[in-house]
Amino acid sequence: MNDFSHLDKKGNVKMVDVSEKDTNARMARAEGRISMLPKTIVAIQDETLPKGNVLTTAKIAGIQSAKKTPDIIPLCHQLNLSFVDIEFEIGYDTILIQSVVKTIEATGVEMEALSAVTVAALTIYDMCKAIDKTMVIGEIQLTQKVGGRSNHTDKYRPNVGIITLSDSISSGQGENKSGPILINGFKKVGCSVDHQIILPDGSDKLVPTIQKWLDDGVQLIITTGGTGLGPRDLTIQTIEKLFESKLPGIEQALHAHGRKKIKTAMLSRLTAGTINDSIVICLPGSTGAVKDALNVLIPTIFHSFHMMKGEKH
Repeated sequence: MNDFSHLDKKGNVKMVDVSEKDTNARMARAEGRISMLPKTIVAIQDETLPKGNVLTTAKIAGIQSAKKTPDIIPLCHQLNLSFVDIEFEIGYDTILIQSVVKTIEATGVEMEALSAVTVAALTIYDMCKAIDKTMVIGEIQLTQKVGGRSNHTDKYRPNVGIITLSDSISSGQGENKSGPILINGFKKVGCSVDHQIILPDGSDKLVPTIQKWLDDGVQLIITTGGTGLGPRDLTIQTIEKLFESKLPGIEQALHAHGRKKIKTAMLSRLTAGTINDSIVICLPGSTGAVKDALNVLIPTIFHSFHMMKGEKH
C-alpha cells in the first residue's frame, strides 16, 4: 500500500519512512463507476455536450490527478510515475472507469490509481451535470497491486534457525542485539524460529550445530557475526566448506543494499549457499546489516524453496 500516514502514541500524524525499502517495479489498478441516464450516455458518445469531448477530458484529468496525488493527500509520498492510463467501458446507463499506474519506487501507487479514477469520474459528472441531475459515482476500489512485500503471493514459510557468533556476547560481556532482530523479523512474517544459539567466534560447535539443525528440518539458517577481517572472523571460511552450491545473487543483493547506505559495507564479507535442501546465509554482526538483510531477503528468499524442489518460477 502507498504508505501515507499513521498515528503515533500522541495522536500526531507523520509520513511513513520508506528510506529503508528497496526500489522496485510497482503497479496498481483501480476502477469505479458513474451511472447516468441513457440519454446522457448517447450525448457523450455523439459528443453533443456543450463542454466538449467528455471522455478525453476525463482521461486527461485523471492522469493529471494521479501525478498530483501528493498535493491532494497531504502525507502521500511524491513518486516518479513511469506510466498512467485510463480506459472507459460504456454501458447502457453506466460508465466503468479503469486506471493503471506504474512506477519504480520504494512504495506503491494505489492512491494514485484511486485518485485517477475518482477525478475522472468527477470530471464526467461536471461535464454532464447540465443535462443530468441523476448521476451517481460509486464502487471506487483497488483491483490489483503488483510489487512490494505485501503483494508477494508465495505463502510458504520455512523453518528458520539463527546463530549469533561473538566472543563478547557468548561470554556475557556484550548484548545480543542482531540475533533478536533476525528472530523477530522472521517470526513477524510467519516463520517458525525454534532454533537459536549464541557461539563464540570460530567455535568448533558451529558445523555440528548446523548439521544437527539440518537433521531437525531447519530449512533456512542465518548466521550473524564473524564475517569481518579480524583473525577471529572465521565464519565465512568455515561454512563455505559445507556448501553444495553457492548463491552469489543473494550475496550481491545484500552487498548492493548495504553500499547504498554506507560505503564501508563493501568491507563486510557475506556468503550464501545450499546444503541438502536448506539454505545458509552468513551476515555481518551489526544491527544495521541484519535490518538491511531482512529488507532484502523477505519475502524473496521464500520462493527459493519452490525452486529447489524443481517447481516453476
